[in-house]
Amino acid sequence: MVSAAELFELIMTPSIPVILIGIIIILGAPVLLHLFLSSSSTYTTPPSVLLLGPDNAGKTALLTLFERGTKPASTHTSQVAHSIELNASTDSVTRSSFRNHDDATGTHTKFFLVDTPGHGKLRNVAMGKLARTEKVKAVVFMVDAAALGEQETLAPTAAYLYDVLLFLQKRATSKGKDKASIPVLIAANKMDLFTALPATMVKSHLELELSRIRASRSKGLLDSGVGMDDVGSEEQDGWLGEYGSEKFTFQQMGEFDIDVEVLAGSVLTEEPGADKWWWWIAQRI
Repeated sequence: MVSAAELFELIMTPSIPVILIGIIIILGAPVLLHLFLSSSSTYTTPPSVLLLGPDNAGKTALLTLFERGTKPASTHTSQVAHSIELNASTDSVTRSSFRNHDDATGTHTKFFLVDTPGHGKLRNVAMGKLARTEKVKAVVFMVDAAALGEQETLAPTAAYLYDVLLFLQKRATSKGKDKASIPVLIAANKMDLFTALPATMVKSHLELELSRIRASRSKGLLDSGVGMDDVGSEEQDGWLGEYGSEKFTFQQMGEFDIDVEVLAGSVLTEEPGADKWWWWIAQRI
Protein backbone atom coordinates (compact mmCIF):
# COMPACT_ATOMS: atom_id res chain seq x y z
CA MET A 1 0.00 0.00 0.00
CA VAL A 2 1.40 3.41 -1.02
CA SER A 3 1.89 5.77 1.88
CA ALA A 4 0.90 9.43 1.82
CA ALA A 5 4.53 10.49 1.70
CA GLU A 6 5.23 8.23 -1.28
CA LEU A 7 2.14 9.47 -3.08
CA PHE A 8 3.15 13.10 -2.51
CA GLU A 9 6.66 12.34 -3.76
CA LEU A 10 5.22 10.66 -6.86
CA ILE A 11 3.02 13.66 -7.66
CA MET A 12 5.83 16.15 -7.15
CA THR A 13 8.30 14.18 -9.25
CA PRO A 14 8.21 15.43 -12.88
CA SER A 15 7.05 12.70 -15.26
CA ILE A 16 4.99 12.44 -18.44
CA PRO A 17 1.98 10.69 -16.78
CA VAL A 18 1.83 13.31 -14.02
CA ILE A 19 2.05 16.15 -16.54
CA LEU A 20 -0.68 14.64 -18.72
CA ILE A 21 -2.97 14.13 -15.72
CA GLY A 22 -2.38 17.73 -14.65
CA ILE A 23 -3.25 19.05 -18.12
CA ILE A 24 -6.45 16.98 -18.21
CA ILE A 25 -7.49 18.30 -14.80
CA ILE A 26 -6.74 21.92 -15.72
CA LEU A 27 -8.58 21.78 -19.06
CA GLY A 28 -11.36 19.43 -18.06
CA ALA A 29 -12.42 20.97 -14.75
CA PRO A 30 -14.05 24.11 -16.28
CA VAL A 31 -15.91 21.98 -18.84
CA LEU A 32 -17.21 19.61 -16.18
CA LEU A 33 -18.24 22.53 -13.98
CA HIS A 34 -20.13 24.14 -16.85
CA LEU A 35 -21.94 20.87 -17.65
CA PHE A 36 -22.85 20.43 -14.00
CA LEU A 37 -24.23 23.95 -13.65
CA SER A 38 -26.12 23.70 -16.93
CA SER A 39 -27.83 20.48 -15.88
CA SER A 40 -28.46 21.59 -12.31
CA SER A 41 -32.00 22.65 -11.44
CA THR A 42 -30.57 25.52 -9.41
CA TYR A 43 -28.96 27.06 -12.51
CA THR A 44 -31.74 28.74 -14.47
CA THR A 45 -31.98 31.43 -17.10
CA PRO A 46 -34.56 34.15 -16.39
CA PRO A 47 -37.64 34.14 -18.63
CA SER A 48 -37.98 36.67 -21.43
CA VAL A 49 -40.66 39.10 -22.54
CA LEU A 50 -40.41 40.19 -26.19
CA LEU A 51 -41.12 43.73 -27.33
CA LEU A 52 -42.44 43.52 -30.88
CA GLY A 53 -44.14 46.01 -33.19
CA PRO A 54 -43.46 48.40 -36.06
CA ASP A 55 -40.84 51.11 -35.88
CA ASN A 56 -41.75 54.41 -34.18
CA ALA A 57 -44.28 52.65 -31.96
CA GLY A 58 -42.21 53.34 -28.81
CA LYS A 59 -40.55 49.99 -28.02
CA THR A 60 -37.09 51.38 -27.28
CA ALA A 61 -38.59 54.23 -25.29
CA LEU A 62 -40.53 51.74 -23.17
CA LEU A 63 -37.41 49.66 -22.60
CA THR A 64 -35.57 52.79 -21.43
CA LEU A 65 -38.46 53.80 -19.18
CA PHE A 66 -38.61 50.41 -17.48
CA GLU A 67 -34.82 50.33 -17.11
CA ARG A 68 -34.32 53.82 -15.66
CA GLY A 69 -37.71 54.56 -14.13
CA THR A 70 -37.88 57.93 -15.91
CA LYS A 71 -39.08 58.85 -19.37
CA PRO A 72 -36.35 58.89 -22.04
CA ALA A 73 -35.17 62.23 -23.37
CA SER A 74 -34.85 60.78 -26.86
CA THR A 75 -34.57 57.40 -28.57
CA HIS A 76 -33.42 56.02 -31.89
CA THR A 77 -34.65 53.29 -34.21
CA SER A 78 -33.24 49.93 -33.09
CA GLN A 79 -31.05 48.10 -35.59
CA VAL A 80 -30.40 45.05 -33.42
CA ALA A 81 -32.16 43.32 -30.54
CA HIS A 82 -31.32 44.67 -27.09
CA SER A 83 -32.26 43.18 -23.73
CA ILE A 84 -32.16 44.29 -20.10
CA GLU A 85 -32.71 42.36 -16.88
CA LEU A 86 -35.51 43.57 -14.61
CA ASN A 87 -37.25 42.47 -11.40
CA ALA A 88 -41.00 42.26 -11.05
CA SER A 89 -42.58 41.91 -7.62
CA THR A 90 -44.89 38.93 -7.24
CA ASP A 91 -46.08 39.81 -3.72
CA SER A 92 -48.85 42.08 -4.90
CA VAL A 93 -49.51 43.25 -8.43
CA THR A 94 -50.96 46.50 -7.14
CA ARG A 95 -47.59 47.36 -5.55
CA SER A 96 -45.52 46.29 -8.51
CA SER A 97 -43.96 49.21 -10.37
CA PHE A 98 -41.17 49.63 -12.89
CA ARG A 99 -39.96 52.53 -10.73
CA ASN A 100 -38.73 50.11 -8.05
CA HIS A 101 -37.81 47.12 -10.18
CA ASP A 102 -34.28 47.13 -8.71
CA ASP A 103 -35.67 46.48 -5.21
CA ALA A 104 -34.79 42.85 -4.52
CA THR A 105 -36.67 42.65 -1.21
CA GLY A 106 -39.70 40.40 -0.90
CA THR A 107 -40.79 37.92 -3.54
CA HIS A 108 -39.80 38.90 -7.04
CA THR A 109 -39.02 37.38 -10.41
CA LYS A 110 -36.13 38.31 -12.67
CA PHE A 111 -36.82 38.50 -16.38
CA PHE A 112 -35.29 39.82 -19.59
CA LEU A 113 -37.13 42.49 -21.55
CA VAL A 114 -36.01 42.18 -25.17
CA ASP A 115 -36.43 45.09 -27.59
CA THR A 116 -36.47 44.07 -31.26
CA PRO A 117 -36.11 46.08 -34.48
CA GLY A 118 -39.42 47.17 -35.98
CA HIS A 119 -38.31 48.12 -39.47
CA GLY A 120 -39.78 45.86 -42.13
CA LYS A 121 -36.36 44.77 -43.42
CA LEU A 122 -35.18 43.83 -39.92
CA ARG A 123 -38.22 41.94 -38.66
CA ASN A 124 -36.49 38.64 -39.34
CA VAL A 125 -34.47 39.46 -36.20
CA ALA A 126 -37.67 39.81 -34.18
CA MET A 127 -39.27 36.69 -35.64
CA GLY A 128 -36.05 34.80 -34.98
CA LYS A 129 -36.27 35.77 -31.32
CA LEU A 130 -39.90 34.66 -31.27
CA ALA A 131 -38.97 31.33 -32.83
CA ARG A 132 -36.66 30.61 -29.89
CA THR A 133 -39.58 30.50 -27.50
CA GLU A 134 -38.22 28.17 -24.82
CA LYS A 135 -37.90 31.01 -22.33
CA VAL A 136 -40.39 33.50 -23.81
CA LYS A 137 -43.20 34.04 -21.31
CA ALA A 138 -45.10 36.85 -23.03
CA VAL A 139 -45.16 39.15 -26.05
CA VAL A 140 -45.79 42.90 -25.88
CA PHE A 141 -46.77 44.17 -29.33
CA MET A 142 -46.60 47.98 -29.35
CA VAL A 143 -48.64 50.09 -31.74
CA ASP A 144 -48.85 53.83 -32.39
CA ALA A 145 -52.45 54.58 -31.38
CA ALA A 146 -52.08 58.18 -32.61
CA ALA A 147 -51.42 57.05 -36.20
CA LEU A 148 -53.43 53.83 -36.33
CA GLY A 149 -56.43 55.64 -37.82
CA GLU A 150 -54.42 56.10 -41.01
CA GLN A 151 -54.43 53.17 -43.45
CA GLU A 152 -50.72 53.60 -44.28
CA THR A 153 -49.96 52.86 -40.61
CA LEU A 154 -52.75 50.39 -39.89
CA ALA A 155 -52.05 48.06 -42.83
CA PRO A 156 -48.36 47.25 -42.13
CA THR A 157 -48.98 47.16 -38.37
CA ALA A 158 -51.77 44.61 -38.77
CA ALA A 159 -49.73 42.58 -41.27
CA TYR A 160 -46.89 42.30 -38.75
CA LEU A 161 -49.33 41.38 -35.97
CA TYR A 162 -50.93 38.77 -38.25
CA ASP A 163 -47.55 37.05 -38.71
CA VAL A 164 -46.88 37.08 -34.97
CA LEU A 165 -50.28 35.67 -34.02
CA LEU A 166 -50.19 33.07 -36.78
CA PHE A 167 -46.76 31.90 -35.60
CA LEU A 168 -48.04 31.50 -32.04
CA GLN A 169 -51.15 29.73 -33.32
CA LYS A 170 -49.07 27.24 -35.33
CA ARG A 171 -46.83 26.71 -32.32
CA ALA A 172 -49.85 25.97 -30.14
CA THR A 173 -51.22 23.42 -32.61
CA SER A 174 -47.92 21.74 -33.49
CA LYS A 175 -47.48 18.13 -32.51
CA GLY A 176 -45.00 17.08 -29.87
CA LYS A 177 -44.56 17.88 -26.23
CA ASP A 178 -46.95 20.27 -24.59
CA LYS A 179 -45.91 23.90 -24.79
CA ALA A 180 -47.01 26.66 -22.45
CA SER A 181 -49.11 29.25 -24.23
CA ILE A 182 -47.64 32.71 -24.81
CA PRO A 183 -50.02 35.60 -24.04
CA VAL A 184 -49.95 38.77 -26.13
CA LEU A 185 -50.39 42.34 -24.94
CA ILE A 186 -51.19 44.93 -27.59
CA ALA A 187 -49.81 48.08 -25.99
CA ALA A 188 -51.60 51.05 -27.54
CA ASN A 189 -49.00 53.79 -27.05
CA LYS A 190 -49.07 57.60 -27.40
CA MET A 191 -52.39 58.11 -25.65
CA ASP A 192 -51.12 61.54 -24.64
CA LEU A 193 -51.62 62.74 -28.23
CA PHE A 194 -54.91 64.24 -29.41
CA THR A 195 -55.18 61.91 -32.42
CA ALA A 196 -54.78 58.73 -30.37
CA LEU A 197 -57.56 56.16 -30.71
CA PRO A 198 -58.96 54.72 -27.47
CA ALA A 199 -58.19 51.08 -26.70
CA THR A 200 -61.61 49.87 -27.89
CA MET A 201 -61.10 51.50 -31.29
CA VAL A 202 -57.52 50.23 -31.54
CA LYS A 203 -58.94 46.75 -30.98
CA SER A 204 -61.74 47.12 -33.54
CA HIS A 205 -59.46 48.70 -36.18
CA LEU A 206 -56.92 45.90 -35.84
CA GLU A 207 -59.56 43.16 -35.90
CA LEU A 208 -61.13 44.61 -39.04
CA GLU A 209 -57.77 44.87 -40.81
CA LEU A 210 -56.74 41.38 -39.70
CA SER A 211 -60.02 40.08 -41.15
CA ARG A 212 -59.20 41.78 -44.46
CA ILE A 213 -55.65 40.35 -44.47
CA ARG A 214 -56.94 36.87 -43.70
CA ALA A 215 -59.44 37.02 -46.56
CA SER A 216 -56.81 38.39 -48.95
CA ARG A 217 -54.25 35.72 -48.11
CA SER A 218 -56.85 32.99 -48.36
CA LYS A 219 -57.89 34.21 -51.82
CA GLY A 220 -54.25 34.43 -52.83
CA LEU A 221 -53.76 30.79 -51.92
CA LEU A 222 -56.79 29.73 -53.94
CA ASP A 223 -55.53 31.72 -56.93
CA SER A 224 -52.00 30.29 -56.69
CA GLY A 225 -52.92 27.02 -58.40
CA VAL A 226 -52.76 24.78 -55.34
CA GLY A 227 -54.52 21.47 -56.00
CA MET A 228 -58.02 21.11 -54.64
CA ASP A 229 -56.97 18.07 -52.62
CA ASP A 230 -54.38 20.15 -50.78
CA VAL A 231 -56.09 23.51 -50.48
CA GLY A 232 -58.04 22.58 -47.36
CA SER A 233 -55.02 21.80 -45.19
CA GLU A 234 -52.87 24.53 -46.75
CA GLU A 235 -55.51 27.20 -46.27
CA GLN A 236 -56.29 26.10 -42.73
CA ASP A 237 -52.60 26.25 -41.77
CA GLY A 238 -52.48 29.89 -42.86
CA TRP A 239 -55.88 30.84 -41.45
CA LEU A 240 -55.72 32.99 -38.34
CA GLY A 241 -58.30 32.34 -35.64
CA GLU A 242 -61.52 30.36 -36.04
CA TYR A 243 -61.38 28.59 -39.38
CA GLY A 244 -64.11 29.66 -41.79
CA SER A 245 -65.32 32.61 -39.70
CA GLU A 246 -66.20 35.76 -41.63
CA LYS A 247 -64.76 38.24 -39.14
CA PHE A 248 -61.63 37.83 -37.06
CA THR A 249 -61.68 38.72 -33.37
CA PHE A 250 -58.93 38.45 -30.79
CA GLN A 251 -61.29 36.29 -28.75
CA GLN A 252 -60.86 33.55 -31.37
CA MET A 253 -57.23 33.13 -30.28
CA GLY A 254 -58.58 31.69 -27.03
CA GLU A 255 -59.32 28.52 -29.01
CA PHE A 256 -55.55 28.04 -29.08
CA ASP A 257 -55.06 29.12 -25.43
CA ILE A 258 -53.55 32.42 -26.59
CA ASP A 259 -54.78 35.36 -24.53
CA VAL A 260 -54.74 38.70 -26.39
CA GLU A 261 -55.40 41.91 -24.51
CA VAL A 262 -55.37 45.56 -25.61
CA LEU A 263 -54.28 48.15 -23.04
CA ALA A 264 -53.82 51.87 -23.61
CA GLY A 265 -50.92 53.84 -22.19
CA SER A 266 -48.17 56.34 -22.83
CA VAL A 267 -44.41 56.10 -22.48
CA LEU A 268 -43.81 59.85 -22.27
CA THR A 269 -46.45 60.90 -19.72
CA GLU A 270 -47.44 59.70 -16.26
CA GLU A 271 -51.12 59.62 -17.23
CA PRO A 272 -52.13 57.17 -18.52
CA GLY A 273 -48.50 56.08 -18.22
CA ALA A 274 -47.05 52.59 -18.58
CA ASP A 275 -48.05 51.03 -15.24
CA LYS A 276 -50.80 48.88 -16.74
CA TRP A 277 -48.32 47.38 -19.15
CA TRP A 278 -45.84 46.65 -16.35
CA TRP A 279 -48.54 45.05 -14.21
CA TRP A 280 -49.63 42.89 -17.14
CA ILE A 281 -46.05 41.65 -17.56
CA ALA A 282 -45.64 41.05 -13.80
CA GLN A 283 -48.65 38.73 -13.78
CA ARG A 284 -47.31 36.57 -16.58
CA ILE A 285 -43.69 35.92 -15.77
